[in-house]
Amino acid sequence: MEFRAVIRKSEGWWIGWLVDLPGVNAQERTKAQLLESLRIGAEDMLRAPIEPEEEEELVAINVG
Repeated sequence: MEFRAVIRKSEGWWIGWLVDLPGVNAQERTKAQLLESLRIGAEDMLRAPIEPEEEEELVAINVG
């Protein structure tokens, strides 16, 4: 799987977030550390259990 990230260096820190997975963001001292943190954040987000409420339904949507 591949996700898009916006990253930049600001005041000695690398900051970034995943465009495709809102809520996954990180701040690290090096670019390599930032990319690894974003990768781990994406894995954590995708592994999080999702329990629909009583009147909700979990469905899969295929794109492209």
